[in-house]
Amino acid sequence: MVTHIVMWKFKTGEEENMHQFLDGLQSLSGVIPQIRNMEVHVSCNENNAYDAVLISRFDSLDDLEIYKNDPRHVAVAQLCKAIREDRAAIDFET
Repeated sequence: MVTHIVMWKFKTGEEENMHQFLDGLQSLSGVIPQIRNMEVHVSCNENNAYDAVLISRFDSLDDLEIYKNDPRHVAVAQLCKAIREDRAAIDFET
């Protein structure tokens, strides 16, 4: 099992777009078959370095790559690229 974690810091004033992006991301669960589990959360602490996090799980790194390149994911990710200040990610096997 591969866990894929991504955190984002969004530009000031992009809260509405942030929620649109996160809702779009969450909507991929159950649509892209390679996603085994997906959680999307917004920070409850304004002092955190990041505003939101994605925690998702896949059977393999190959399945993760299929997800990343799926046109539905790519379309959702385009909005994120326009509104984020920073992004951090890590993938690990369990």
